[in-house]
Amino acid sequence: MDNRTNQPAGDSRRTFIKKTAAVTAAVTATGILKTPVYGQNKAPSTGRVIGANDRIAVAVIGVGAGIGKNHLEGIHKNASQNNVVVAAACDLFNKRRDWAKEKAGLKDSDLFSDYRKLLERGDIDAVVVATHDPWHAPISIDAMNAGKHVYCEKPMTRYLDEAFKVHDAVKKTGKCFTVGSQGASAGAWHKAAQLITAGKIGQLVWAQGFYCRNNPKGEWNYAIEKESTPENIDWKAWLGPVSNRPFSADAFHRWRKYYPYCGGLLGDLVPHRLHPLMLATGKPEFPTRVTSIGTRHVHTDRKTPGTPERDVPEHVQLSAEFPNGMLLTVSSSTVNAKSDGFRIYGHQATLEIGDSGNVLQMIPERGFADEYEGLTEVERKDLGIEPIKGLQHEDIRVHEKNWFDCIRSGKAPNANIDLAVRVQTVISLAEIAERLKITALFDEKTRKVTTADGKEVKPLTYGSVKGLS
Repeated sequence: MDNRTNQPAGDSRRTFIKKTAAVTAAVTATGILKTPVYGQNKAPSTGRVIGANDRIAVAVIGVGAGIGKNHLEGIHKNASQNNVVVAAACDLFNKRRDWAKEKAGLKDSDLFSDYRKLLERGDIDAVVVATHDPWHAPISIDAMNAGKHVYCEKPMTRYLDEAFKVHDAVKKTGKCFTVGSQGASAGAWHKAAQLITAGKIGQLVWAQGFYCRNNPKGEWNYAIEKESTPENIDWKAWLGPVSNRPFSADAFHRWRKYYPYCGGLLGDLVPHRLHPLMLATGKPEFPTRVTSIGTRHVHTDRKTPGTPERDVPEHVQLSAEFPNGMLLTVSSSTVNAKSDGFRIYGHQATLEIGDSGNVLQMIPERGFADEYEGLTEVERKDLGIEPIKGLQHEDIRVHEKNWFDCIRSGKAPNANIDLAVRVQTVISLAEIAERLKITALFDEKTRKVTTADGKEVKPLTYGSVKGLS
């Protein structure tokens, strides 16, 4: 027995592969497990107990032209199919509240500029948090304490300390919490988790992912609506935990470019790759070491008159090491759109995953290929040696439905808190490493960050880096 992989060694491994091939076939037709392989998060909860046939009343907090608008439109459009209703909406911009009222058929009494007033509504079962990043943690925590289930857009929080506060609130309240990284609901990642958990690719070695774009006029330089004025937007409330500063319509619409509100690529695009890659390991872990390098040399913002240059990188690469020995690398760019695909490398085989998570193939290493000889066509298909196609692709509507289903069943959603807090730790450590130009070591027991020589590093938070927080 190989104690590292908990599987037979030598010639007996071929028998092991054949005997367990049928186990991996248990994946559903969509390729999504009914519950994540790394456990469930069930605990006593407050608020209304929702039965299998009960309608879920949902409120969307933050209905901007990006993801919040998408959520409200999608949930409203599929309301009958999912047995839900958009019951309220909240935004600090009066124009957006008016839009939500018309789009979802809401009354004036269903519109809020203060999310705390919305949470007082006893008829609201669940909320979607689609604000900018500094408000993710406060609203999520307040919502769960008010008995609401939470779908929080990625990244889960702006900073590391907030991530553990959200984690602790989920465990305390037992509410159904998920993060809006819809790749976690794509089938190939769950099939990969089955194969890896069953030891089919051997000990994990390396995983890689990419999320790259190339906008000649600068990523996130969204149009600034003419109605964006201090009279129409509650700027002070929008800043939240960010230090007070003059009103800026540019910052309000293009906040992903600026460190006070976002970690840039590390907060926006990278989470879409980290969640599924870490889910696919079958047992997501906290990182032990993270490093990251970002660059900003193309200066795409100079091609958009009237906007300041971003202070977040245009291109970033992170590397994270985990207790199981796996090294994970993610590259993300706004200045070159080429991506090299998604792979998880094991000692005995490599998994290749399609860009939308709907295709998976296992490629045995040359030295282990003979162990897969003699398998039937069905067994080869179950193991992914023959490409598995047609799995559930990445889809935000499927991810929303997973949340609704888990609210009713009490099971853990695909992007649940146990995965999300580990992902956020990688994200936050990467930002610390990049901005402070260090390698960040992490101890999950103490939740402390140190350098290689043992010096403790205070995690970044609001105002900790002068001029950029």
